[in-house]
Amino acid sequence: MPKPPVPADVEVILKSPNPAVMATVRPDGTPVSVATWYIWDNGRVLLNLDATRKRLEHLRADPRVSLTVLDGDSWYRHVSLQGTVTLEPDPDLADIDRLSKHYGGKQYPNRESPRVTAWMDVEQYHIWGF
Repeated sequence: MPKPPVPADVEVILKSPNPAVMATVRPDGTPVSVATWYIWDNGRVLLNLDATRKRLEHLRADPRVSLTVLDGDSWYRHVSLQGTVTLEPDPDLADIDRLSKHYGGKQYPNRESPRVTAWMDVEQYHIWGF
């Protein structure tokens, strides 16, 4: 698989609020995938999780992650990014608000649950349909 940076036409897709699926690894090695929001930010990926989510436990135990982004206009075109995450608190909900505004134009509605930001450093990628 190629190493970053991704080609310009792929970066256009990554910058848009497209559907995405994030995969983590359970402690027993079983992969788990879940739909998620993301933001492509200068070659890294911003992700954010509710502090009670199981996949956050997975990432604390094993920071490897894969994110597949589907082109919203043609989901036969997609890019899969693989890398590792660095976790940090999101106490003022700035990162989840950034994601919510990117996808829905509004501040994130749940102001009660604590959030954790996961910055994904992309180590390799695979593209399809470009």
